Amino acid sequence: MELNVRNLNTVEIKMFVPAKNFELSKQFYSEMGFTLASDDGGVAYFYLGDCSFLLQDFYQQALAENFMMHLLVEDVEAWHAQLLSSNIAAKYDIKITELETQPWAMRDFVINDPSGIIWRIGQNI
Repeated sequence: MELNVRNLNTVEIKMFVPAKNFELSKQFYSEMGFTLASDDGGVAYFYLGDCSFLLQDFYQQALAENFMMHLLVEDVEAWHAQLLSSNIAAKYDIKITELETQPWAMRDFVINDPSGIIWRIGQNI
């Protein structure tokens, strides 16, 4: 039997992002531009505009190394330039790739967080 979802309203969906060093990761995401809205019981709620996620004080290497977030933005070049000029890569010993035009009609770049989580930040073209 097929579920009738027309009458089931949703509010949002969030990912639980693992953190190897919870305090360092909270600092990183704040510097990246996210707002820390709450922090209790090993879970920190971050948002930026209509986008949000939950940072958790939990780390498992295999999970972190295979975890990817995708952030769709209006101006990927501005995001890239801002992150490069902020010196966040050197401060947290992470990498930020160059901007690339992808075959799936997106221009994007990748930044890793201090736990190794991959963030692909892109703009539709």
